[in-house]
Amino acid sequence: MISDVAIWIFIISIVVIAAFFIWSMHTQKKRQLLHKLMLFLSIAYISWIIPLILMRFTPADNQVLMYILDCATQPGGSFCPPLYLCIAFVFVNGSEKLSKWQKAAFILPVITVLVAWTNPLHHLYYREFSVVRSEVVFGPYILISGVSNYFFLLFAIVYMVRFGIKNKMTLYMKQCILLCISGFCPLATSFYATFSGNDVSIAATPMSFLVTLILNAVVIFRLHVLDIKPIATQHILNAISDSYVVLSDTGHVVKYNGNFERLFGKEYGITENKNLADCISREDVVQKSPIYNMLSALESSRQGESLISYEQSVAFDTPDGAIKKYFVVDVSPLEVNGQIYGFVMMFKDITQLRNSMKKLQDSQERMMEQERFAFLGQMIGGLAHNLKTPIMSISGCISAAEALVDECEESLTDEEVLEEDYREIYGEMRDWFVKVKESTAYMSDIITAIKGQAANISTDENVTFTIDETLKRSMLLMRHELLNSGCKLTLDYDRSTEIVLQGDINNLVQVIGNLLNNAIYAQKQNGGGEIVVEIRHDKENLKIMVKDRGTGISPNVLDKLFKSMVTNKGTMGTGLGLYISNAVIRGKFNGEMWGENREGGGSIFGISIPLELVQIKEIPQIKRG
Repeated sequence: MISDVAIWIFIISIVVIAAFFIWSMHTQKKRQLLHKLMLFLSIAYISWIIPLILMRFTPADNQVLMYILDCATQPGGSFCPPLYLCIAFVFVNGSEKLSKWQKAAFILPVITVLVAWTNPLHHLYYREFSVVRSEVVFGPYILISGVSNYFFLLFAIVYMVRFGIKNKMTLYMKQCILLCISGFCPLATSFYATFSGNDVSIAATPMSFLVTLILNAVVIFRLHVLDIKPIATQHILNAISDSYVVLSDTGHVVKYNGNFERLFGKEYGITENKNLADCISREDVVQKSPIYNMLSALESSRQGESLISYEQSVAFDTPDGAIKKYFVVDVSPLEVNGQIYGFVMMFKDITQLRNSMKKLQDSQERMMEQERFAFLGQMIGGLAHNLKTPIMSISGCISAAEALVDECEESLTDEEVLEEDYREIYGEMRDWFVKVKESTAYMSDIITAIKGQAANISTDENVTFTIDETLKRSMLLMRHELLNSGCKLTLDYDRSTEIVLQGDINNLVQVIGNLLNNAIYAQKQNGGGEIVVEIRHDKENLKIMVKDRGTGISPNVLDKLFKSMVTNKGTMGTGLGLYISNAVIRGKFNGEMWGENREGGGSIFGISIPLELVQIKEIPQIKRG
């Protein structure tokens, strides 16, 4: 019969299962299929052992009650093997519904229960029933029942072993081992009880199924096998990536989505249960470079135990020709209790983003070129006026010099003209020549500034230049606008120091010129006046400020300055100048621009350049004796 130890184990099991059942009811409002099967297995097991406990306390001579209790054990004993088989199916396939064939596995246990309860009518289950196992004579149906139970257990074990071998992921292997052990225990016990010839207690098989119950609970509720988490994870991976692949800790491909198969699987021969390293060969290093990069990133992620990101370009052949796509690849290690069990590799297609960025960059460059042409056109418009004065001065000097030459020629035969008179004439001629040199030097400076700006339209240069040189070019280029507007430019900075920058002087000249042009426009509305260019520096930045006494900046424009193309000039402006100037200062000098209204009226526009990119040198003072 049943020992006292077995009875106590059964009683404790009932208490634990009841507590587990109550806990599950409170914590899991919506159960997944795997959880439901586990609960059904627990219920079947309780319905199996309760009659066994009652049989322990029933007199052996009460054959009728003993037979009824034995029939009461049949639902639990018959349904536990097919429930275990269904758990194996769900574990391997991750399904959320049982198929028709899986549901058909419960037909035979129902028939078994009916045959057992109606045995007195046909004696198919027992020919002779007895509480002593050696005295029991089984009917022909016991063969069908026994073979079916063996089949359920054995098939489930083989099914999971095959899955574990194919998916060489450490976590899956542990789960498969535990589930296989949980099925092997009742299989071995039943086999021994049937074929050993020894008198085995009827509590042996349910005791072995207790191992099944415990290990299944550990796998399902402790290791979270195929519950909502993996399903949610799959949805998340699909949402945050265009394609993904899950690999084991040894580099075997565990799972991937359809996009990965279309993009990489067919192209590089990547399939499930295949090691990624087997998808390459020494003969196709160039063609298989994406696989090499994947393997390299996996190894880096393994060694660093951290996320690895890199960019990968891949060429694909399409009916319309070869195309190239760009991906950002994130490789993340999958850790459980501090140990890496695998990796997830996510691919984000950034081809469209790269194309959009390229178009934006091209558009910005075109805008900058248009602004430079506009600025250059404005300067060329004033170039004629700037050159007119020195040209007229040169013309006047030449005329005066010609008159002096004529005077010399006429006085050659005049005895009253002395040597001192000729020296005086030569001195006047030299004075006119000095004025010619000054005018030509001024013209040369203007042409140099214009030439630099014109060359800057298509090329950039990185040279060392000073603020003095920058301001000089800016003043030359804006001289005509300053004179016509009645504005006067004042420079306010420390002349005892030399401020040296590195970059393209023409870019900074263009920006300062734009700020001066805006200041002239604003101040011209008030009849001209003084425009101040102030240069200061603190511990962090060099600041170049253009101050005017114009109309100031309206609040709606002030909030959008440098963020979008806004203007204070109405229909006379586009807002492109400040927008491009800010882009130039950010891109070429790692600085920023800002604007504010000036106290007492007017506005201040400033340029801030990090002091680490600037050299400030003291100019040595010349001592006079």
